[in-house]
Amino acid sequence: MIEIFRNPNYDFIGKRKWAYLFSALFTLAGLVSLATQGLRYDIDFAGGALIQVRFNEIPPVQKIRAALATIGYGEAIIQEFGESREFIVRLPLRATSSEALAKRVEGALKADASLGGFEIRRVEFVGPQVGKELQTDAMKAVVFAMIGMLLYIAWSFKSVRGGSAAVIAVIHDVVVCLGAISLTHREFSLPVLAALLTVIGYSVNDTIVAYDRLRENRSKPGQKNKAFAEQMNDAVNQTLSRTVLTSLTVFFSTVILLFFGGKVLEDFAFVLVIGVITGTYSTTYIAAAIMVDWTIWAQGRRRGHKKAVVKAS
Repeated sequence: MIEIFRNPNYDFIGKRKWAYLFSALFTLAGLVSLATQGLRYDIDFAGGALIQVRFNEIPPVQKIRAALATIGYGEAIIQEFGESREFIVRLPLRATSSEALAKRVEGALKADASLGGFEIRRVEFVGPQVGKELQTDAMKAVVFAMIGMLLYIAWSFKSVRGGSAAVIAVIHDVVVCLGAISLTHREFSLPVLAALLTVIGYSVNDTIVAYDRLRENRSKPGQKNKAFAEQMNDAVNQTLSRTVLTSLTVFFSTVILLFFGGKVLEDFAFVLVIGVITGTYSTTYIAAAIMVDWTIWAQGRRRGHKKAVVKAS
């Protein structure tokens, strides 16, 4: 295996108290943004109509809105899409078909000669029931993924603590990613949901690698006299080269997608970039750190129980 660190011995676990504070600040920022601004759902989740229009010349947004106001859609959301001549127009739900709506919008835009020539490139229409169902299904997908990981890790490593710590780390990653989406006013869409599920899988995979090395080390004679915190720190250091190499490979790929993948992939790539960073961080400073503190607490409680039994006898 390629190694970029030769026998690293960094005190990751010893710095976990500062990491908790750092994580709490970012998580709090994400939660505050989600509570105050919420998520801006894509048409797939919110329902409504989406029309992608490409103009021959760059039109003022106010003129587009004024043209739409003539057919009762002055409250439409109008956004640039990629280049400055292309726009996404989001319209509220009305009792009409996508074909009829496209014709009405086309007629309204043609009526204003100052807008020049244009081409309607895409029309999407999602009913309110479908949007609500997709929101529910998205939530179920994330929850079931976390439950599955908890059960797998608890069974595979014979450790409910390890499974719970890994799920807490994943929740941290999801909250940070959702907070970043909310803070940057990006849309929560199906590609973003796919990116979130990818981040969940990536994060827990990184954690499992560290747990597996911990299990191997604990069976070695030289490790048995070490405290659990030292054993975990050794496991993190021993998998450091693999973690960094994997993270950098994914990070560089997603950064290229973010800047050169086009508008359609931008939000997907953005979530992956944030997720790779926070997923790599949470393996050590959330999953491993919580497992260490939980184990120390359990060991202390066990010793206290034994002392109480001895005194009683």
